Amino acid sequence: MDAAVWEDLLLIADEFFLMAHNDSRGKAKLHPAATGLGLASGLLGELLLYGHITVSAGQVTVMDRRPPADALAHTVLDQLIGESQHRELRTWLSFLAQSATTSVGERLARAGVLRRQESRRLLRTSVSYLPIDLNAVAWPATRLRALLDRPDPPSVPDALLLGLVVAAGLTREVLWSAGPRAHHRLNVLIPALPAPLKELVGHTEAAVGAAVLRGIP
Repeated sequence: MDAAVWEDLLLIADEFFLMAHNDSRGKAKLHPAATGLGLASGLLGELLLYGHITVSAGQVTVMDRRPPADALAHTVLDQLIGESQHRELRTWLSFLAQSATTSVGERLARAGVLRRQESRRLLRTSVSYLPIDLNAVAWPATRLRALLDRPDPPSVPDALLLGLVVAAGLTREVLWSAGPRAHHRLNVLIPALPAPLKELVGHTEAAVGAAVLRGIP
């Protein structure tokens, strides 16, 4: 499938997943906690971008209860509505991180981007998500790297995705062959995000740092 078509199909958490698992065997590039928290933040970011929620002072507030078109986004919004007594952003990041890798992996499998594979060893079954097209899996990082080398600013969704890349520790995946301009632009991009998105990125980075330090799997 053409790269531009993939771009139209993929949501924030989808592209983060592919960058975090840019491997022919579907192996994660990050600590599991960083992967889960980055994906959880991506799922909340999707709802933020579509106006369903907002973030302020570390709290998540539902703004629009109408169901999103995407089934996974709909599920996450229903969880936020159903547990409205819990509004702390860090609580929701931790909660969603527990299942985000599986949820987003399944969404990409349904979209035909990845292939779900089960492996049985003794009494344990593990699930991995393998690329159907290696070029499609590599596309998000390639696309973001090219965006950072252009003079015009990236879109808000792309700026958020770049913020999550930094927050989770995926920067090397995007900037491994980029020039000084790309490094500079990435440094000034996150502070310029709209306040709710900047707060989401900041809390994600703090949660990732705390989880990795505590050795959370």
